[in-house]
Amino acid sequence: MPAPVFGSSALPRMFKELHDYLYHLAPTGGLPMKPVGIVLGLALLAVHFWALKNGEKAKAFLRAFPRHYGWGILILTIDFLWAMMVLSNMDMGEFFFLRKWFLTLVPIGYVLVLIYVKEFLSVRALGSLMLLVAGPVLASAFLQPQLTRLLLPILVYAWIISGMFFVGMPYLMRDWTSWLLAKEGRWSMAVFGGIAYGAALLLLAVLTY
Repeated sequence: MPAPVFGSSALPRMFKELHDYLYHLAPTGGLPMKPVGIVLGLALLAVHFWALKNGEKAKAFLRAFPRHYGWGILILTIDFLWAMMVLSNMDMGEFFFLRKWFLTLVPIGYVLVLIYVKEFLSVRALGSLMLLVAGPVLASAFLQPQLTRLLLPILVYAWIISGMFFVGMPYLMRDWTSWLLAKEGRWSMAVFGGIAYGAALLLLAVLTY
């Protein structure tokens, strides 16, 4: 395992332990699939039930989100901290000597993006977060015997595909949102589909994971 970059203080050790736990590199194991399934199932249910109960607020939020700079700052900051944790502790193989350069360039890039890439910043940041979250979720389901585990990778690969589009072509979120909200039937299908998927994931996580 690569040694922490920032020395032997408590904070780097804590981030290394967190990194190894999330990505199943710790000797004692990693993030279990059961709580991951339960948390994601509950999150899907909570978000989609809220959208069902507060339809107009949810639609207004979706319309405003792509150009909301405040959300962009918040999510990009989470992306930055997560990326620094990963870069500090991941095994880079023969490219280990580049670690210090990445750890220097990423903070500079973070500041420059906040200053110069304000257009659709929230969408780009959300796409990056979706890609970052995908790793630990996939690691929790990797090589697990239950066939029902596939609900997690299916959800995660949807995040990965959407996330790549959001980072590279962020205006697509605006276009997809406009298409979704153009007809009430599409909105209802999305909301009830999310509720159904969340309920299935939660039930199977409790009973089979």
